[in-house]
Amino acid sequence: MSSDLYPVTRLAEVKEATLRSGLGALLLTPGPDLRYVTGYEAMPLERLTCLVVPAAGEPFLVVPRLELPAAEHSPASRLGIEFVPWDETDDPHALVAERLGAVGSVGLADRMWAMQSLRFREAMPGAEQKLAGGVMRELRMRKSPAEAAALAEAGAAIDAVHELVPQFLKAGRTEREVGRDIAEAIMAAGHATVDFVIVGSGPNGASPHHELSDRMIQTGEPVVVDIGGMMPSGYCSDSTRVYSVGEPPAEFAAYYEVLKQAQEAACAHVRPGVTCESIDAAAREVIAEAGFGDYFIHRTGHGIGLETHEEPYIVAGNSELVEPGFAFSVEPGIYMAGRHGARIEDIVICGETAGERLNNTTHDLVIV
Repeated sequence: MSSDLYPVTRLAEVKEATLRSGLGALLLTPGPDLRYVTGYEAMPLERLTCLVVPAAGEPFLVVPRLELPAAEHSPASRLGIEFVPWDETDDPHALVAERLGAVGSVGLADRMWAMQSLRFREAMPGAEQKLAGGVMRELRMRKSPAEAAALAEAGAAIDAVHELVPQFLKAGRTEREVGRDIAEAIMAAGHATVDFVIVGSGPNGASPHHELSDRMIQTGEPVVVDIGGMMPSGYCSDSTRVYSVGEPPAEFAAYYEVLKQAQEAACAHVRPGVTCESIDAAAREVIAEAGFGDYFIHRTGHGIGLETHEEPYIVAGNSELVEPGFAFSVEPGIYMAGRHGARIEDIVICGETAGERLNNTTHDLVIV
């Protein structure tokens, strides 16, 4: 794993951020926060693995003894921290509490299982529990050049899959059959996992998070294809394109052109110093002016990195200023319930002066 992608200096940055936050410690269990800090993709188990980052004192990693070899062979071994193994008859939550000592508050990883957080509450009844996300978001939102490169690699990989989609789409095939082909292509393009495959044909395209079904694709139907996965680097891809099996209905073709303009306007608006909500507004205004405002039913985008959905969110009410290194989707949609729908999605990363698309396949409606 690239030392540039998971630098050893990151742990010190997290420790400093913990101190500034006023928390006594961060408790990071398996998930994206732990991987961000250590590079260790620990297996989520009922047995506790936890990186403890005190505001005062040295960080340490608590691991089940049977997971110790995996931890020692992971990038976490480069950090020079103590690994604290525990045995089957030990209480690891009490072990953390004892080593940590009296603290007024702890930040729990946002993805920590409830069973772990409740056991920490029992072990440390005097410590107020808060979310570690309040500390981690400030670091994770600002992608380093190495992270930007990893996201660009993910974008190119999912673009390669979209280039293959037209050969999978044929009248008479089911969404599930097409989805199976796409999932195989996602892996073949270099992803480590397939995170999602949405194939929304005809009226199913009006459901943004439609699940694959046995519905048969018909001639003359638009098909929304939203796909993504995680690369070996840990960084994610996510891109949506729209296809049509034969010529689509005239009303669809008309609002698809509006959608293209809206997505282009939002991408062009991205630059340092604009607010997240203004990017949402740039897309929404185009769609509303064309009379389709009621059919754009979700936010314009979400951050992306070690998670497909993370901070920042491109939505009304988010007045956060965009900074260089912020990476997020720009994905307006128009959905006509019971008929059809469309969404165009690119991942965009903010540079020093403007946004850069990490997805570069055509935005035109692809007729197959």
